[in-house]
Amino acid sequence: MRATNNLQNIVSVFLAFLRLGLTAFGGPIAHIGYFRTEFINKRQWLSEQQFSQLLAVTQFLPGPASSQMGFAIGLFRAGWLGAIVAFVAFTLPSALLLFAFASIAHQLDNPIGMAIVDGLKLVAVAVVAHAVISMAQKLTPDWQRIVIASLSFVLLLIFNMAFMQIAVIVLGGFTGWFLCRQQQLSADFMFPVNYGKLTAWLLFSLFMLLLVLSMFADSQLNVFNMLAGFYQAGALVFGGGHVVLPLLEQQTVATGWLTTDQFLTGYGAAQAVPGPMFTLATYLGAEIPTQLSVGWNALLTTLAIFIPGFLLLLAMLPLWQQLAHLRNAGAVVAGINAAVVGLLAAALYDPIFTEGVDHWLDLLIAFGGFFIIFVLKRSALWTVLFCVVTSVLIAIL
Repeated sequence: MRATNNLQNIVSVFLAFLRLGLTAFGGPIAHIGYFRTEFINKRQWLSEQQFSQLLAVTQFLPGPASSQMGFAIGLFRAGWLGAIVAFVAFTLPSALLLFAFASIAHQLDNPIGMAIVDGLKLVAVAVVAHAVISMAQKLTPDWQRIVIASLSFVLLLIFNMAFMQIAVIVLGGFTGWFLCRQQQLSADFMFPVNYGKLTAWLLFSLFMLLLVLSMFADSQLNVFNMLAGFYQAGALVFGGGHVVLPLLEQQTVATGWLTTDQFLTGYGAAQAVPGPMFTLATYLGAEIPTQLSVGWNALLTTLAIFIPGFLLLLAMLPLWQQLAHLRNAGAVVAGINAAVVGLLAAALYDPIFTEGVDHWLDLLIAFGGFFIIFVLKRSALWTVLFCVVTSVLIAIL
């Protein structure tokens, strides 16, 4: 009977997350709203307290927040297999769509195709500008965090080197320790997991081992370096899906593996599909030429970028109450989040704006896309349609 019930739970988890994977447009913040409606109001799989504490954990950790929440909900409902099927169901639709887009991207080498590419690059300008403003409103509400964000922005513009992205995150946490001590984490709660602290520490050790191994990678194009780059990006993404953009740009464009046009085209296309933004890795993996097939590249890069966030989440769940009470933990997180605002703002300027806007008409199109998502509060899908269609019409005329 218990096995039958668990199988039913696994199937229900898969179907619930597959529906979300097919319909959840709008990025990680919107996904959290969908999850709340689906799993608290409709299915009653979680209490308000469980949901709010899980949200706090995913904001505390690096990684894809909405995917981490879905992974944990699957774990709570149907164990380890439930976590896996929740991830697969939520991720597969967008991954397949972006993989399909990568397979036809090379056919866009004509005037209409180039106009589509230009439109997708302008989508990136509009969406990231919206993300910067929204994150700044939430994560830099006082002068201390505005200073941290501004310093991060300036440092990244002056020192355009890959290690600076990691450096400003570390510096942000260190500065937050001193400037943001009024920020505290609430952790009077235990999660319903069926494993203990020993397993949690083993999972954290595995996360660290893989991270250390990834540090031995260089810019030479091979499978190890590719996977190491995507693992590092997934391990260092604080602040939501959009922040993966500058980290992946350093791993793929700065190394010469992809062109800026390829990268920004994929990012623009990622706005047009439902599900997690981290499936941008599927598109990028399909575009990076290694000795493996396109399909294997796409699969491995997708797994590489998601795995570190899941390992950290699994490690944190049994330890949350204990670790969140560490002195000034909230201050460090506040400082890191503020630094992330500066990180994303620097990426908005270079390469997104510098590579995407070549003409005053481009600026008008990007502003129109921004107006749709920021002022009219419409889905990013409408911004994609506006920017691409307008770019194509201008090319035709």
